[in-house]
Amino acid sequence: MAEQAAGPFPGQGQARDTRGVTQDMAPTCLRPLLRYRSFATLFLTPLLLLPLPIAVPTREAKCAYIIIVMAVYWCTEVIPLAVTSLMPVVFFPLLGVRSSKSVCLQYLNDTTMLFFGGLIVAISVEQWNLHKRIALRVLLILGVKPALLMLGFMVVTAFLSMWISNTATTAMMVPIVQAVLDQMDNTEHDVTMMEQATGQTNTVIELEEKNVSDPTSVHVISNGQVPDDPRSSEEKKMRKRICKGMTLCICYAASIGGTATLTGTGPNMVLKGQMNQLYPNNNDIVNFASWFGFAFPNMILMLVLAWLWLQCSFMGLNFKKSWGCGTERTAKERAAYDVLKAEMKKLGPISYAESSVLLMFVLLVLLWFSRNPGFVKGWASMLFPGGEKYITDSAPAVFIALLLFILPANKPKFKGWNPSMSDPEQAEEDIKKPFLSAPLLDWNMVQRKMPWSVVLLLGGGFALADASASSGLSAWLGHQMTPLGSIPPWAIATIISLIIAVFTECTSNVATATLFIPVFSTLAASVRIHPLYVMLPGTLSASFAFMLPVATPPNAIVFSYGHIRVLDMVKTGIVLNIIGVFCVTLAINTWGKLLFELDTFPTWANSTTSQVLGTINSH
Repeated sequence: MAEQAAGPFPGQGQARDTRGVTQDMAPTCLRPLLRYRSFATLFLTPLLLLPLPIAVPTREAKCAYIIIVMAVYWCTEVIPLAVTSLMPVVFFPLLGVRSSKSVCLQYLNDTTMLFFGGLIVAISVEQWNLHKRIALRVLLILGVKPALLMLGFMVVTAFLSMWISNTATTAMMVPIVQAVLDQMDNTEHDVTMMEQATGQTNTVIELEEKNVSDPTSVHVISNGQVPDDPRSSEEKKMRKRICKGMTLCICYAASIGGTATLTGTGPNMVLKGQMNQLYPNNNDIVNFASWFGFAFPNMILMLVLAWLWLQCSFMGLNFKKSWGCGTERTAKERAAYDVLKAEMKKLGPISYAESSVLLMFVLLVLLWFSRNPGFVKGWASMLFPGGEKYITDSAPAVFIALLLFILPANKPKFKGWNPSMSDPEQAEEDIKKPFLSAPLLDWNMVQRKMPWSVVLLLGGGFALADASASSGLSAWLGHQMTPLGSIPPWAIATIISLIIAVFTECTSNVATATLFIPVFSTLAASVRIHPLYVMLPGTLSASFAFMLPVATPPNAIVFSYGHIRVLDMVKTGIVLNIIGVFCVTLAINTWGKLLFELDTFPTWANSTTSQVLGTINSH
């Protein structure tokens, strides 16, 4: 199954074209029918569901009708995800659910601008190859022993995925992994050939010495061959397994790394937007710093456990061989190190543009962390009176994005012009040159790389959440979920994680979060638990697409290199899904409780619940 070209958005789960594969796998008698599958889904879904708004002509039923149709279209992808996301603009006003003005305002709000500004910074990092320089430098520092090499690949991929696209990170890292593996294989082949040649020469000499006493040796000498070493087939199998492990670790680390920052992947942004939408008085509880404090330790734990599982699955836990404790580098390891050094040498010394982008990137991260740290006053309230009420994480993101379009890519030249000391022609040329060179980023580059489809997808999700709340659909759902209050909260959170981890294997992670997070909010209100206690596990689990090549673009990229089968990914990914659910359950019941006070029902949620109950009573 192939995925369409993915834009530079972290883990965006692009549209998948599975129709050809499904037709090939289906029985011959059913193949003609499958040709009309998309047509049937597109037109029959709204027709079959039409009795709902006709039989129950309320705003809740009409809103539910549009949401169900959109959910089917998102899951089957009969039309592009972004096109489905535009349906609220047309159908909510037509059905009297929400006005056009209210719906359209949801498509470019504070969360969307945060996403937009963060992605512009990510695009500048990619344009100047800063991500590749960071990756190679870290790999050279960590070393090239098998276990350390895999750990190095995973650490670098996860770190880069925190800030730039999961898809772009994978697309950059896999060729580096491939070059390292190819060089290691070539070196091992050369060493093996030399050993065989030396072994054959020695054998011939020994057989010549024994020729008089052992007549059968003449046959071996005349053939000039030595029996095959049984170790060679085992080494080939081991090489194949190492190759699978090294490539799989990239896509898994990209998905895990994207969960660590608020702008790292789409579902995180959906949660941020839905929190502001559903709980407008939440005191900015989910911001860059608080999310990082919760999700980064979870990412580290998942990355370590994933690395151990991949080691165990593909390399074995032979510490002396894998870690190379007290041993010298083999020819393969020296070859791998040489490849990384050669790639680093191609980049040359760090340029002025790279330094400027790195400075802007570090400045943005510092501004995000220090805006409202919680334990001390942030710069928003210290520098600007009442700034904590007006300034959100989107302000520094867009500020740095603006600077990238202004700051020059080349160092400005401060040269005074002296006619007597310089060549007149050269001086005239220098005068004509502009003082500032072209900027670090131009709009054409942003236009090409910006995933506008995901901007619309986020907006569509916010429009659905807004309509659900205003129409009373959320209140009705909350009333139906009241019996779930008898189930322990930790069990509810675990079940949610498992359901979302399975669902996201076949649906876009952003679409999954968009559909389920408002439902989880309603569930929390009905059983009176902290909304984040169920929304956080659902959000993180939407990124746990580890089992199928079509589950997310990084998986598809790795699968396209041909080293792994679907079964390899399924067997490895199912354990990683279990690891992910375990880590999330542990996180929300330990440091998550302390950070977000998850064992309480907050006042800002209580006021929203009162509104919900009022809506229930009015209906």
